[in-house]
Amino acid sequence: VLQKRIIRFRDERDWAPFHGPKDLALGAGIESAELGELFLWKSPGEIKRLVAEPGFRERVGEELSDVLIYLLLLAHETGVDLGSAVDDKIQKNGDKYPVSQARGKAEKYTEFGLGG
Repeated sequence: VLQKRIIRFRDERDWAPFHGPKDLALGAGIESAELGELFLWKSPGEIKRLVAEPGFRERVGEELSDVLIYLLLLAHETGVDLGSAVDDKIQKNGDKYPVSQARGKAEKYTEFGLGG
């Protein structure tokens, strides 16, 4: 439903010619960087205080939305079923990071000696 709304919005404006996979991928990366910039150089305490402020949460929401819009358009343009891709990735990550090995740890799966 959300993806269809975004595509309709885009198509009403005749923006599809500008939304090839390369540009959508780059746009998603740029918007991700803008999201990261909101948190850059801030301590965990500062971030905790900031996310309690409605104005900051609104800015975060806007950047998250921009990233998601680009990703949904990219999935559409490349024929990727994003729901299935996420399900598959969670399964693969579950195999790489079994609860018995990964719980409470920030190490990469290669640190567990399990391969991957």
